[in-house]
Amino acid sequence: MYITCLDLEGVLVPEIWIAFADAVGIPELRRTTRDEPDYDKLMKYRINILKENGLGLKEIQDTIAKIDPMPGAKEFLDELRSCCQTIILSDTFEQFAGPLMKKLGLPTIFCNELVVAPDGEITGYKMRCEKSKLTTVKALQSIGYETIASGDSFNDLGMIKASKKGFLFRSTEQIIKDNPDLEAFTEYKDLLSAIKKVING
Repeated sequence: MYITCLDLEGVLVPEIWIAFADAVGIPELRRTTRDEPDYDKLMKYRINILKENGLGLKEIQDTIAKIDPMPGAKEFLDELRSCCQTIILSDTFEQFAGPLMKKLGLPTIFCNELVVAPDGEITGYKMRCEKSKLTTVKALQSIGYETIASGDSFNDLGMIKASKKGFLFRSTEQIIKDNPDLEAFTEYKDLLSAIKKVING
């Protein structure tokens, strides 16, 4: 039995932090997991910038409300879910993901949680588990699933390489260059075709 594990940001929806950085005019917040492999370092960096600028959860959620899935993402996900169990594995947060999941047809998502003060200040975050994407893929394999995985960033490489088959999708030139063994796609139809090929043997 196969289960497909997909990254969220950069694959199905635009990068939330980049959209927010542009909305508030703070280019330093454009930094993502494509640029920084150390997620803890990246989040501490983001939280410090938010604090310095008096920005909290509400301001980010206001931006998220205006974000739509990438063109063709929902249709891709609908077709994929019709032929294969599918889970979104993301390092985003429950407080960010909810509105986006509605726009994608409410797929299953495993993500993390922000620590938010009563006044809306983001003071920290809780990871669901260490190396959450890789750990989840291994857990799914331990209960009888063959995994297929796709993502675009450094934090997706673990789950991609640990899976029966893994693909890069709309990744950076550097990540593609550093991982020549991985097939890389930019169009949903090509990724869908590759996944179906694995499922159908």
